[in-house]
Amino acid sequence: MSKPSPRAYVFHGEDDLGRDEAVQKLLSAMGSSPEAEMNTSRFDESADVPTVINAVRSMPFLSDRRLVIVTGLLAHLGRKGGGEAAKKALERLVSEIPQLPTYSRLAFVERVSLKPDHKVLQAVANSGGFVRAYPLPEDATDWILKRAKAAYALEMDARTASALASVIGGDLRRADNELYKLWCYTNGERPVTEADIALLTPYVPEANIFEMVDALATQNGKLAMRLIHTAIQQDPREDGFGIFGMIVRQFRALLLAREHLSSGGSRRDLPTLLKMHPYAAEKAEKQSRAFTLEQLEAIYRRLQTYDEDMKTGQITPLLALDLLVASLSK
Repeated sequence: MSKPSPRAYVFHGEDDLGRDEAVQKLLSAMGSSPEAEMNTSRFDESADVPTVINAVRSMPFLSDRRLVIVTGLLAHLGRKGGGEAAKKALERLVSEIPQLPTYSRLAFVERVSLKPDHKVLQAVANSGGFVRAYPLPEDATDWILKRAKAAYALEMDARTASALASVIGGDLRRADNELYKLWCYTNGERPVTEADIALLTPYVPEANIFEMVDALATQNGKLAMRLIHTAIQQDPREDGFGIFGMIVRQFRALLLAREHLSSGGSRRDLPTLLKMHPYAAEKAEKQSRAFTLEQLEAIYRRLQTYDEDMKTGQITPLLALDLLVASLSK
């Protein structure tokens, strides 16, 4: 005997991609007919509970199912300062969930993670409903590896996935978009490489900063200058201040890394010390070894001077960047 389908669902967490895909499965199960649309209701956090319950209990029209999707209501009712009305609304939901009609599907979608002891979450779980959390991973590397294989049959090694993770941060939807582009580019016929990511990811300042600093470390002023001017040209909003700020931040990371390593610190501590993704911290470690501690201190002091001159209008950001490249390319 098959297990009956859940009547209540809770999808909660900051991973909007995972949440949305779960909701889409429920919508797909309803079908694509006009009747399916007529029997699907959506509410947001402003909805009152009696209205939601009434929608759930309404008999479906020309169909055997009714779907009600409520977004943000549980977090809204559970907020501090919700008062007695919010408390009673939650109690009403808790009492109604075990009694949902067999034809109904009630899905709560929350953009934040709920606590395990949330009353509605427990009521759904205890009544045979479906509860799933969609938290953002601290490091998206493993998520990217699994998503690449499961959704696109793409192969890549952990280092390549880490490179992409350092670019997208916690934006899993963006990561998925990048994986789709990589699949189109490689046609799934070969593993994805770091070079593919550098080529296809739309202007990523952080990646360019790595190249710029590498060029400066090898006194390749021509390449460093080209990368700087290309970065500015590719973003019409960029006036040089953003690039200059990222270079300052990168050299500060190099200085901290060099000081840490020179004093006997472990490279394993660098992601935490620098507050960087492990891939970016590894880059900073390698780049820091191309300079002496004294050189990095002198560069950082020079950048502070340029920053003061920029803020007082004595020089432009682009001139400051040109002066930096010239001083390090001698």
